Amino acid sequence: MSNHKEIINKIWEDRSLLESNKHIVLEVVDLIDKGTLRVAELTHEEWIVNDWAKKAILLYFGIMQLKYMPISDDITFYDKIPLKKDFDKMGVRSVPLAVARYGSFMEKGVVLMPSYVNIGAYVGEGTMVDTWATVGSCAQIGKHVHLSGGVGIGGVLEPPQAAPVIIEDGAFIGSRCIVVEGVRIGKEAVLGANVVLTASTKIIDVSQNPPVSYKGFVPSRSVVIPGSIPKEFPGGTYYVPCALIIGKRSESTDLKTSLNNALRDFGVSV
Repeated sequence: MSNHKEIINKIWEDRSLLESNKHIVLEVVDLIDKGTLRVAELTHEEWIVNDWAKKAILLYFGIMQLKYMPISDDITFYDKIPLKKDFDKMGVRSVPLAVARYGSFMEKGVVLMPSYVNIGAYVGEGTMVDTWATVGSCAQIGKHVHLSGGVGIGGVLEPPQAAPVIIEDGAFIGSRCIVVEGVRIGKEAVLGANVVLTASTKIIDVSQNPPVSYKGFVPSRSVVIPGSIPKEFPGGTYYVPCALIIGKRSESTDLKTSLNNALRDFGVSV
């Protein structure tokens, strides 16, 4: 794909080249749709962003035209990007009202409850995208992840070099959690209900003394709940949101069981 990468980067710098190279943009987005190319990939324990793939997606928006997309007599969309089809061939269960845009990819065994998966996203094998959960553009979701009801995984398309939100294998994201701005959730971590993580949110491991703080990253197997910390403002001292790591998932607990019970082990609701 080195030739495609070179051409996409040239188009990005000189848009006059786009008209004669539309087919290259379409080919790259098709590779993303098939899972052959990812906007970010794990290489030697480090996540690498393929910014040229994100550039291709942004260029794709520029060459596509708005059109009506009738789904039934009662449901019609008007958009530039078509929807994914052939879920049976992919081995993906798609419950009515689940929407996945072309240019996203789901591995075999993914279950989409009524939910939304945006272009550039990658969803790993056996993952559950639960009711009204959203997987934003270019988000990378690992294998056997559970995105609970109402979870919001943010999209990161611009700038192209920015890291997307990454949820690693085996993580459990509790109801109404929000993870945005390129935050990475480590393997088998558990977020309790209503945890909100942005790039600037303090993530404090209070299971250690003294506590250890992180930003933009939740370590593997961490159990996380919402918290708050005091902050000084001109008008006084007020509490702002943070996230608290209260412990680790037990190594001795079966994976499936711990997904449901890890928070309860610490006396916290899922």
